[in-house]
This record gives sequence, C-alpha cells and structure tokens, in this order.
Amino acid sequence: MSTPHTPIRLLVVDDHNLFRRGLIALLGQDARLRVLGEAGDASHALNLAQRLQPDLILLDNHLPGVQGVDAIADLKQAVPGVRILMLTVSENVDDMAAGLRSGADGYLLKTIHTEALCDSICKVWEGDSVVSPEMMGKLVGLLRQAPTTDAPEATASEAPGAQAVSGVFAVSADDPIHQLSPREREILVLIAKGDSNKHIARALEIAETTVKIHVQHILRKLGLSNRVHAAVYATERGVI
Repeated sequence: MSTPHTPIRLLVVDDHNLFRRGLIALLGQDARLRVLGEAGDASHALNLAQRLQPDLILLDNHLPGVQGVDAIADLKQAVPGVRILMLTVSENVDDMAAGLRSGADGYLLKTIHTEALCDSICKVWEGDSVVSPEMMGKLVGLLRQAPTTDAPEATASEAPGAQAVSGVFAVSADDPIHQLSPREREILVLIAKGDSNKHIARALEIAETTVKIHVQHILRKLGLSNRVHAAVYATERGVI
C-alpha cells in the first residue's frame, strides 16, 4: 500500500480503449499517481486487481458483461482496503445511488477536469469521498424522497437511530447526532449541501484546516467513514 511519500497505485477500468489510454497518459503526468494496469471489463479488472493489489481503482459503470457497480463487492474482497472511484458519463441518480450503496468511495463524471480528477483521487485515498458537484444535488434530492416499498431496505436500517415516520425520518433520543456541537452541526448541514471544505471555511469565516478537524470529529462521533455517508446521514435526519 502507498504511503504519503509514495505514488498512489491505480488500476484504470474502462471499456473505451481510446478514452482509457488518454486518461492513463494524463494521470501519468501527476507525480502523486502511478497507473499499475488497465482493464476493459470487470472480469479482467478482477484478475488484475488480485495480482497487482492497487491502492485505488478508477471504475466505469457501463462495462460489457458485468456492470461496474456489480463488480465493486468482488473487487473490494480481492483487494482489502482498496478505494474505488467511479468515473462515468452517467448522470443517472439511480446509477450513482447503486454505486455508493455497493461501496464506491466516490462518483465522478467524465466531464471533470484532469487536475480536479487527480485531486479527487488523492482525497479518496486519504479517506474522503467525492461526488461531482453536478450530482450532489441529485443525491440530496433522492435521499429526501419518501421511502417506498420498492426502495432498498437499507435506507432506514443502515442509519442507526433514525426511523421513517410517514416518509420523514424522526431522530431518536440516543442518536449520535446529539453528540455534535453547534458548530459541528452547522458544518454537517453544509456537507449535506455538497460544500467542499474550502467553501465551508469561506462561509463560516474560519480556516480550512479548522474545517478539516471539525469534519474528522463529526465522522468519529457519528461512526461514519466519509463525508458522502455524512451527507446521507444528515439528509435522512432532515438537517437541511
């Protein structure tokens, strides 16, 4: 596994050869990253992942045969601790929701600029999660919809302390959200709206490093692993 002083080792999975080769060339210009291998389908990706043990996998969803979202569980089992960042053209909110529920650590659109993609890879490797700004509003909108009988059961059951009542989540007295300070709750609201640490720092007129510390405290108190999960958690509890 990579350390802060060694490049993040990547596996690129995309069925479009021209796009894949161009992406690899662009990623190779960033000293923080090193591409170990490439694959055009889920089966090849799984074989390479088992052999190369990458730190992070850039995964398209629309692959021949098994879709990317359906390969996430096997990839994570093959490489314990691997981060998976979906990079796709799909702006379908159901595709994004399926990817995040399956364990993806982020969801980016292929329209992203190279510098932003490289920065996002580094953020995900450091334990953060990323979602394209164009998709965050859709994610929040999806989460605010009333649950239906056809929706996955995990929506309510995966959120300890929250119960659905007439389509609205009521927060129980023992919910860990009550452990947050007023400032932490304020930051949680901004996270749920999709704001970056930089934007939060500007909005609250505090240092970005202070925001990072607050975010770490929020995640620890809520028992969550990244800010996307925090956004889901907050939206389910109606904090925005």
